[in-house]
Amino acid sequence: MPDYYVGLMSGTSMDGIDAVVVDFSSPLADETPRIVCAYSHPWPDDVYQQLMASRDIPDDELHLLHDLDIRLGTIFAEATLALLDKAKLSAADIIAIGNHGQTLRHRPDASQPFSLQIGDAKTLAQQTGIRVISDFRSADIDAGGQGAPLTPAFHAAVFSSENEARGVLNIGGIANLTVLPAGTCDDEYSAVIGFDTGPGNTLMDAWMTKTCGRSFDENGEFARAGQINEVLLKRCLSDAYFHTPPAKSTGFELFNLEWLSAQLDKVPDAAVLSSADIQATLCALSARSISDAVSRYARDIQHLLVCGGGVHNTHLMASIRSALPDCQVESTEVCGIHPDWVEAMAFAWLAKRRINNQPGNLPSVTGAGTAVMLGQITNF
Repeated sequence: MPDYYVGLMSGTSMDGIDAVVVDFSSPLADETPRIVCAYSHPWPDDVYQQLMASRDIPDDELHLLHDLDIRLGTIFAEATLALLDKAKLSAADIIAIGNHGQTLRHRPDASQPFSLQIGDAKTLAQQTGIRVISDFRSADIDAGGQGAPLTPAFHAAVFSSENEARGVLNIGGIANLTVLPAGTCDDEYSAVIGFDTGPGNTLMDAWMTKTCGRSFDENGEFARAGQINEVLLKRCLSDAYFHTPPAKSTGFELFNLEWLSAQLDKVPDAAVLSSADIQATLCALSARSISDAVSRYARDIQHLLVCGGGVHNTHLMASIRSALPDCQVESTEVCGIHPDWVEAMAFAWLAKRRINNQPGNLPSVTGAGTAVMLGQITNF
């Protein structure tokens, strides 16, 4: 009998809402969940602009986001209903929706740590007629963790191998790495580590928007046209984040155009750099920070499985492969899961864990003091 969950994910790049129906009915469901249907729902242009603007709202004015929170709940509902229509399923077929929401602040190192995702769960539940699991990060933060990354537990469940050590690299706005020793299984997940390596697409996307009026660098063509500036690259890599050991997580709060401007201010003759040169250097920064993280914390892996929007940037992928010549670098497609849907699938899996009263975090990844159940249940 089908065991259907919906997973919704919108990442830092905000390039759309990824929605999947996942069937966990196999006896080996934790190892072999099946995507029944996948759908990408676009953000309305006006909401996208509001979300971008909300990043600049001071922390003490976040109450202004209430209306946006409700509207996002409605849009997430639209994404879910469109997904079900595409899959020819009804609300009654779905056990729960695991909704990550849209992150506006991630401050696990603040004096009062928090991570804020919006997309009102009550609105989503009422408009779909399906119970919703949301607010996945708070319980881990309350247990002393970073609240991120949360997907390594799912990566361990579906991508571990008895025969080889593997890494799973998600390149969204921020890139995160999961390290899976060979033979990883349920009672050995304490050996799994995972952390945000630093910028994935976020700096490249921001620079493209600023200089070219385009939201991303298709296939890395603009970066390919420029020359890497080694002085700027070295300056960027000197940021303390790259030298901080796991557990750690980051976001656009650190890696943004203001951060880039501060790096450029310290580079002699930065004014003569072309926009393409800076884009080439930002692409190199993503590739280098990823490869440095693999070399430092995952040197034994034989296989690096890549998912997220960055997998489509052929220049970035070629740069990562060049920096890791002894590691096979390829898409998660080789394991039967399309790279565009891995993150949304993970939140369907986390919703199932919550419904079954099972912990969803990995303390070895987030730094939490204990494994805890993640997410709040909202009934319709």
